[in-house]
Amino acid sequence: MSISVRRDGTSGTRHTVHVRNHAFAVDASPVGGGADAGPSPHDLYDAALASCKALTVLLYAQRKNMPVEDIEVRIERDDSQERQGVYRLKASLHVTGALDEAQRAELLRVAAKCPVHRLMVDVKTEIETGWA
Repeated sequence: MSISVRRDGTSGTRHTVHVRNHAFAVDASPVGGGADAGPSPHDLYDAALASCKALTVLLYAQRKNMPVEDIEVRIERDDSQERQGVYRLKASLHVTGALDEAQRAELLRVAAKCPVHRLMVDVKTEIETGWA
């Protein structure tokens, strides 16, 4: 699979991301020199984690016939020590439905093992950058 990002115009910092048949804008924040015309790359990184946790919980609950109604995952970012090598994310889950405490604990355990969470903390990522 290939993802492309291309500058959106000749001025500013807005770019368009293309993933399969989907396209959306990304931009730097005003603090970062952009116009905030879309989420920043850090926002997308954090959103990938939240999205993965939400989908993982939903799919697991469906497979186990758990009565999940709604799912919300919030990510709080602390990037104050990023330059020192520490990037902290706190995920908070809100799940509605007639779940007992054992089911809630099981869903929390499953959310902590979503593929993106594991990718962020357990996998060594190798990146090669070159000219097209």
